[in-house]
Amino acid sequence: MSVLKSIATAVPDHRISQAEVLAVLAKARGAALPARLEQILGNSGIEQRYLACEADYYLEPRSWTGRAAIYDQVGTKLAHKAAGDALGKAALLPSDIDAIILISTTGTMTPSIPSRMIEAMGFAPSTQTIPVFGYGCAGSVLGLRLANDLAAAGEGQNVLMISLELCSLSYDYSQFDKKNMIATALFADGCAAAVLSAKEGQAGAPGFRAFDQKTWPDTRDMMGWDIGATGFDLVLARDIPTFVTNDFVPFCDAFLEAQGVEISDLAEPACHPGGGRVVEALEAYFAPAIAGIPATREVLRQHGNMSSPTVLFVLERLLAEKPDKPILLTALGPGFTAAVGILDPQGAA
Repeated sequence: MSVLKSIATAVPDHRISQAEVLAVLAKARGAALPARLEQILGNSGIEQRYLACEADYYLEPRSWTGRAAIYDQVGTKLAHKAAGDALGKAALLPSDIDAIILISTTGTMTPSIPSRMIEAMGFAPSTQTIPVFGYGCAGSVLGLRLANDLAAAGEGQNVLMISLELCSLSYDYSQFDKKNMIATALFADGCAAAVLSAKEGQAGAPGFRAFDQKTWPDTRDMMGWDIGATGFDLVLARDIPTFVTNDFVPFCDAFLEAQGVEISDLAEPACHPGGGRVVEALEAYFAPAIAGIPATREVLRQHGNMSSPTVLFVLERLLAEKPDKPILLTALGPGFTAAVGILDPQGAA
């Protein structure tokens, strides 16, 4: 298994409060929001988040071409910032990296962002590039598993993993039904990067112990994208918190048991928050052994649901507190798929 040498995060320039989001939704709708819907959106656990563009941009007609241009411009900037900061924290040069993984489900480019980064940032021409599309909110945990496997290949490699999502590019002012308004009030934009290594001389660095994932049958309608006329159209089910209780909990129990770990053995987990009700369902699972998941709540409050990068924002906060117990990573994404992992913050157990 590999060690985690660094994490770095980046957000776009445009910050918007949840109150401003509700005002934009009312403007797009052409009327005040129904009281019950305004209450639901206002109780999401989000105070602010960051978007690729100014709020008025999302009230204008857009095309695939326009959305792709924003993904190129803003996404590339964020990827370069997060990657550069992660390399700096790891005390590595771009030429030290053997492989670059990009996790992203809200846009795509050919050549990929990692391929373009080779010349732009000075990576070696032989650097392996692996763009991965479709993991959604589970992307960072699944991506860490892939990065861990690549890092452990051969005699050990340095791997840079970048998780980039511009969820706001899926907003569609012409489809402000209840589902799309909830999505607009929940999802946000952001990027995170992590450096993993299985080269010698990494003693004492946080080390990955194990990963697992499960995809349930007949659940494809719970989360994902449909291809629409002007961009990706969100698919999002209402009953994900129920799924956490009924389906994710037994899976996570089995994973922990296989690793010989009790919930009481864990530090505060790093969870992809999903939304406020998902956080509540996760907290109910961990209680009473773990009193809450404040880092997850704080990232949701300050950044919203950025899809795949979000759990890395949480993990960065937790590692800054220097925990002395294993950290459980959890995320749910399209499939419908659960992804979990265990990180030992002070090295292998």
